[in-house]
Amino acid sequence: MARLRDPDHGCEWDVAQSFASIAPYTIEEAYEVADAIARQDLPALRDELGDLALQVVFHARIAEEMGAFDLADVLSGIGDKMERRHPHVFGDGTTPGWEAVKAAERAATGTDASALAGVTQALPALLRAEKLQKRAARTGFDWPDPAGARAKILEELAEVDAAAPEDRADEIGDLLFAVVNFARHLNIDPEEALRAANRKFETRFRAMEAMATDFAALDLAAKEELWQRAKREAGPA
Repeated sequence: MARLRDPDHGCEWDVAQSFASIAPYTIEEAYEVADAIARQDLPALRDELGDLALQVVFHARIAEEMGAFDLADVLSGIGDKMERRHPHVFGDGTTPGWEAVKAAERAATGTDASALAGVTQALPALLRAEKLQKRAARTGFDWPDPAGARAKILEELAEVDAAAPEDRADEIGDLLFAVVNFARHLNIDPEEALRAANRKFETRFRAMEAMATDFAALDLAAKEELWQRAKREAGPA
């Protein structure tokens, strides 16, 4: 990476990059790691982990050029953090546990002492909703059982139905947030559940397309018939 970033003899594209310009690639590579895991494709996982590691090296090299930190600092820092947050493994067991240590770390920064601090804005919305809810639940702000979370979905759905057109997006957001909460109470990962639903829809839709010469030209009733056929042929889901 140092050679690639060399301003005189490196790669023009790599030299031109910044933290901001390669951040989208970092996120994309993390998703590709997750995709390889979901497909249980170990050769692909090996390759994707390499691509993701390259992103870490890239960011660290840019920081080193600025005199901020280098890759060794990054690795040393995460090692120290893991030891600090696992006192039952690396310490004498008398220090606070994971959550207490993280809370103390947040408080020590002096910037944001909220229980919600550190839930990054860059997370996918569904995942961030779940993390915010889990943080709030640790303070006791939570439904005692799934029934309350389910009732909230019905309440939010009624508010969507009653909303003026300009307010519907806001109410749909509340509805989605409530669905995430219900999933959390059922110990279901909403992000993975939606990924699975996406995969199932794509498989069935592609099957529908393969059943018709000109799928787009069919009327809705014919498309629905193909959909039901695709579901039957796919088996229980």
